[in-house]
Amino acid sequence: RDRAKYSHQCYNKLDLHEPLRSKIMPSFIRYSLHLLPVLLLTIMSATIANAANKILIPAAPSVAAKSFILLDFNSGKVLAEKNADVRLSPASLTKIMTVYVVFRELQNGHLTLDEKVTISKKAWQTGGSRMFVEVNKQVAIEDLLQGVIIQSGNDASVALAEHVAGDEATFSAMMNQHAERLGMLDSHFENSMGLPKKNHYTTARDLAKLTTAVISEFPEYYRWDSQKEFTYNNITQPNRNKLLWRDKSVDGVKTGYTEKAGYCMIASAIREEMRLISVVMGTASANARANESQSLLNYGFRFFETHKLYAGNDALNEARIWKGDSKKLPLGLVDDLFVTIPRRHYNDLKAEVNINKKIIAPVKKGENLGSVNVSLAGDVVANMPLVALKTVSKGGFVDRLYDEAMLMME
Repeated sequence: RDRAKYSHQCYNKLDLHEPLRSKIMPSFIRYSLHLLPVLLLTIMSATIANAANKILIPAAPSVAAKSFILLDFNSGKVLAEKNADVRLSPASLTKIMTVYVVFRELQNGHLTLDEKVTISKKAWQTGGSRMFVEVNKQVAIEDLLQGVIIQSGNDASVALAEHVAGDEATFSAMMNQHAERLGMLDSHFENSMGLPKKNHYTTARDLAKLTTAVISEFPEYYRWDSQKEFTYNNITQPNRNKLLWRDKSVDGVKTGYTEKAGYCMIASAIREEMRLISVVMGTASANARANESQSLLNYGFRFFETHKLYAGNDALNEARIWKGDSKKLPLGLVDDLFVTIPRRHYNDLKAEVNINKKIIAPVKKGENLGSVNVSLAGDVVANMPLVALKTVSKGGFVDRLYDEAMLMME
């Protein structure tokens, strides 16, 4: 009851100022109305300025495929995608992983290109596209690789799998191990050639990762992807990648088809030192997969450009390091820093280097001590850790004592 009475009294006290408020409010309203046009003009000017600064890029072309992705090879920037993480049957795109595994075995010294492979009856009998190897004949690994890459030979794929791992099941396990290592989280392989199986699947995004790995790790073998034909056993077969004839900038990589998968294609092209990778899965025809791939590549090259801003292991800055056997610590990036941006906006890029305060020894080479941020029109387009480019050990007792005193005065 007392609280209600107090509230009532407070309410009444506020009412005592009503005459004063009635005098103040009209003038305040008149002043506000006077400022309203100025306020609206300010808002409109800011809106127009923001619109003028906005970078306009047309939408990616419509692609008649179940799934697709277009990305820059160096920066990893995705320029267009649709259903890129949907698991689909890859058909002969599987063979990119098959040759990747063989390339790794060659790199590790477990195989040689002139090493002979004895063709099994199983490999010889494998259906689908063929290299036309003969049972019990010996074929060089280099020939089999070209039979897989250029002719898309299922028989050659099985022969390589059996030679590398003993049987195709074990080879498939190797394929899955490499897929996991490469971050292909939505992929699982059950054979080396891509014939349909229930648990044999991948995604457009994962295939783009795999293709990036092949091109970057094995340029000496990737050259076979641009070869237009290959002859084995007096039989010449053309590369099924039609873009090799249409577009001189295209230098790979693979086509595939099964009834379940539809017509699929991975293409890569390089123009003015900018390389793009496109993946289309589930188109209606061989012409469609080539046309859609060409459309994506043209879009990427027309509206985007890629620049290398900083080289890996180059010193970008030098930081003061305390209590160490050295006073200066060079800082840089582990890898080259590339950015892919809309064309004609290179001069609008802004880079910012952030360095940790009070770096204290010991510091190991590669230790993260800051970051490099690159932005365009207020949006971050790249961010990479800034690392120590050398190891700095603890300094002597006197040096550490001196730096401790200096730090106290900071």
